[in-house]
Amino acid sequence: MQKQRASSRQSHSQAGASLIVVLLILVVVSILGVSGIQISMMGERSARNDRDNQIAWQSAEAALIDAEFDIEGLPATASMRRNTIFALGKTNIAQFIQNCGNSGQARGLCALNADNVKAAWLSVDFTATGNDASTTALGTFTGRNFPSGSVGIQPAQAPRYVIEAILDPDQARTAKPTDVKYIYRVTAMGFGPNPETQTVMQMLYRN
Repeated sequence: MQKQRASSRQSHSQAGASLIVVLLILVVVSILGVSGIQISMMGERSARNDRDNQIAWQSAEAALIDAEFDIEGLPATASMRRNTIFALGKTNIAQFIQNCGNSGQARGLCALNADNVKAAWLSVDFTATGNDASTTALGTFTGRNFPSGSVGIQPAQAPRYVIEAILDPDQARTAKPTDVKYIYRVTAMGFGPNPETQTVMQMLYRN
């Protein structure tokens, strides 16, 4: 009788120890599973952020190209060309406004700040899209199209740019040295599918 009781206690003890081991294994497996899910989610977020940044970079680059077309008056079929403003040696500097123009042909054209402390492009809101926006949306003066919006994986909004006129240090580039010549600093902002993803690109353009 005593042997049966001892054997019963021993089997209960072994069963309890097995249960603890199984529970420990389950805890370890659960921790590994949660860690794997977190790593997978971090990788997915990282890939998505990289994709959004690439789209925003491409968007900003497209805006710089559009600004080149704007300055050169291309394409020739565009109905709102303003290339006469940028004519070599005959730049219409009156169209370049302090804090950047927000209407007509002066939209997105910026005069250098008189205090020369803060560049004009740092003072404008590139995310504004209203009629009084001080930036130029891609296609405004060139008639070119750029897919954007909430459909599919594309920029949340069209890229925008501003153009600043800067005195050209090489004033002897034309047959008329008396003409005042300018180069143009173009600053563009592109957007990713998430409007919070924004990139800025800049170039100096000499026509």
